[in-house]
Amino acid sequence: MIIGVPKEIKSCENRVSLIPSSVKTLIENDNTVYVEKGAGLKIGFTDEMYEQSGAKILETAADVYAKSEIIVKVKELQKDEFALLKNGQTVLSYAHLAIEPQLLDVLLKKKITTIDYETIQMPDGRLPMLMPVSEIAGRVSIQIGARLLENTYGGVGKLLGGVPGVYPSEVLISGAGVVGIHAAKVALGMGAIVTMLDVSPEKLSEAAKLFQGRVNTAMSNKYNVEKFTKTADLVIGAVLIVGTKAPHIITEDMVKNMRKGSVIIDVSIDQGGIVETIEEPTSFENPTFEKHGVIHCAIPNIPSCVARTATISFNNYVLPYLLRLSTKGFIAAVKSMPELYKGVSTFQGKLTDPVIAKSVGYPYSELSMLIGF
Repeated sequence: MIIGVPKEIKSCENRVSLIPSSVKTLIENDNTVYVEKGAGLKIGFTDEMYEQSGAKILETAADVYAKSEIIVKVKELQKDEFALLKNGQTVLSYAHLAIEPQLLDVLLKKKITTIDYETIQMPDGRLPMLMPVSEIAGRVSIQIGARLLENTYGGVGKLLGGVPGVYPSEVLISGAGVVGIHAAKVALGMGAIVTMLDVSPEKLSEAAKLFQGRVNTAMSNKYNVEKFTKTADLVIGAVLIVGTKAPHIITEDMVKNMRKGSVIIDVSIDQGGIVETIEEPTSFENPTFEKHGVIHCAIPNIPSCVARTATISFNNYVLPYLLRLSTKGFIAAVKSMPELYKGVSTFQGKLTDPVIAKSVGYPYSELSMLIGF
């Protein structure tokens, strides 16, 4: 199989989809790998390292797309990449198609087969390809929040963990999934007072056991969200509904009642966000804006600020799927791995994810009928 690794071009995106060791493993399994020149340079993976692993370096992204059967990316295809796609190609990426209708239209028109990392789902509900980015996003969100609370960045000037004789900051985490759990770990480690909200009592129970009572937990409903946002110094949005837009949980009125100089970081922004006052994502170039006296941050690719760690962690999860696809072929691979089957969002011009189809109002085709499963 011919696998292509283009350079990521999303704003301030420093990750690369495959590292040299993954390339070496793929080539040892009779694959050809093309890597765009400089694709891993920002995080210390040189072209020479890729060549030593057996990859062929190509000068441009256009060259990579033209020669490859499978394109392996990190973030969703950007507008400048749409024209590079070949009809019938396969693309693996975090695609977020429920909030990217223009991209979805291109994929369907060009009969692209897509595997969306965020919808790969195990039978028990776990999302293996979201694990590496969610763990990092949760941890980094607290680091960013701690900085934004400083006067230097427009915050109220509070140290997250306080000091002896000075009360610690209060952190509210909306969502007790992977992002929320890892955010809580770092916030507790820094000495903050942490409250977690979720609609699932089972998840809250798991969090309470994990942290041995060191976090406060409450059901996520309008009353509790309104109550806890009023006193929070830092709010982390960590809600995920697989394949569809995140609901607005924090309303503009709630933001108006928050403490001046407090901070909201909406990690859920890559699925539309949970905060009504955040209409568009921010970026590392322009990470924040202020509204109603509250600092808002909604960077959709937070793990990119620790891109080397994020890339290596990501490769630990993506390589087994690539090996299965390349050794068995697409149809046999998705038939043999239920979680990979769930990750197929489009197949040769058909939308095959029912949740995305419902979210965007497009016709849905059952994948099993298309591949004879």
